[in-house]
Amino acid sequence: MAAVELEHVAFAYPRLAPGLPCPDVLTDVSLRVEAGEMVALMGRTGSGKSTLCMCLNGVAPQSTGGRLSGEIAILGQDPRQTPTAQLARHVALVYQDAESQLFMPTVEEEVAFGPGNLGLDRNEIAERVAWALHLVGMEELRQRPPSQLSGGQMQRVAIAANLAMLPRLLILDEPFAGLDPAGRRQIAQAIRQLRAEREIAMVLATTNAEIAAESADRIALLHEGRIVLDDAPSRVFFDAQIMAETGVGRPAVAELAADLNRQLGTTYAWVSASQAQADLASALDGGHPA
Repeated sequence: MAAVELEHVAFAYPRLAPGLPCPDVLTDVSLRVEAGEMVALMGRTGSGKSTLCMCLNGVAPQSTGGRLSGEIAILGQDPRQTPTAQLARHVALVYQDAESQLFMPTVEEEVAFGPGNLGLDRNEIAERVAWALHLVGMEELRQRPPSQLSGGQMQRVAIAANLAMLPRLLILDEPFAGLDPAGRRQIAQAIRQLRAEREIAMVLATTNAEIAAESADRIALLHEGRIVLDDAPSRVFFDAQIMAETGVGRPAVAELAADLNRQLGTTYAWVSASQAQADLASALDGGHPA
C-alpha cells in the first residue's frame, strides 16, 4: 500500500462571499508516494503546494472548508472521511511558520505533547523525545523555552515534535523559507538523517532546488493546478522546456552543467556538487570532457 495515492484530485476553497468566483486551486493532480520514498513538490509561489499538503492530512477540506474531488488515499484512508485527529496518529504536517505550532513552556514538553496524547507510558514518551531531539540536534536545548530559539531551531523543534509521533508519512511545507544558510543546513541534515534511520514516506514542498536535488528521490512539478512532470531530479532539472514553463529554478551546479553542455557539447546532468566533482576529475584525468 502506497503512503500517498492521488488520481485526478481537484480542490477549491469556499467562496469568500455569495456571487464571488470559486476557482480550483488544484485542478488535476495525480501523485503516488511509496513508503521510504521522498518526493519534493516544487512550483512557483501560489502554485498550490501548501494546499496540496493540507489535502494530504485532511486539514483541507475538514478545517478549511471547500470542495475536494478525485480519488485520494493517504495510508489507505480517505482524508475527506477520516477525522484529522485519527490521521494525525500516522500523518505529520510541519507548516512553514514553525513558531505558530509551538505552544508548550519548554522544548522537551513540546516534543512530549503528541506522544502523551497517544496515551503512551512515561518511559516510551521519554525514549521518543530523546530520539527525536537527538535526530534534529536539539537535545542540549531541551529545557529552553521555544520563544528563545532561532527560526531554524524552532523549525527543528517542530519537526522533532512530529517525529516523536512516529508518523508513517511526514509532510514538510516550505521548511527552509525565511531561514539563513545555517538554518537551512540544519534542517537538511535532519531530513537526511531521518531518511537514513527510518523508512518513512516524505513529501517536501519547497522552492529550494539545491536541497530538493540532494534529498529527494523524485521531483513533482506543480503548475497551474496540476503536476506537469514527476521524475528523477537529474531528468526534471534538465528539461529546459518544463523549467521555462513552470518558472522553477534549478540548482546552480545544474546551470553550470547546462552551460558546459551548450559550449562543449558534453552531456553532464549534475544536480549535486559531488557529481560535478567526480565527472570533472574523471575528465581531467582522461584529458577530455564527458
